[in-house]
Amino acid sequence: MSKICDITGKKTLSGNNVSRSKNKTKRKFYPNIQKKKFYILELNTWIKLRVSTSIIRTINKNGINNVLKKFNKNNKN
Repeated sequence: MSKICDITGKKTLSGNNVSRSKNKTKRKFYPNIQKKKFYILELNTWIKLRVSTSIIRTINKNGINNVLKKFNKNNKN
């Protein structure tokens, strides 16, 4: 299963390991993805999402409904 955030779409990036002698080898930068359950009060249900830790902090600050509305608007454009 790939590491992709369900809300933001953050995914694995590629880059280089750089040694002291400036030798470069390919590597991957993985997002910090966690499985988390959120309760949606309006629907009276729990949903399971694979989300990054940065969006978990945003959800704690703004609420799950506001965050889902915001990112749904961004995805439609």
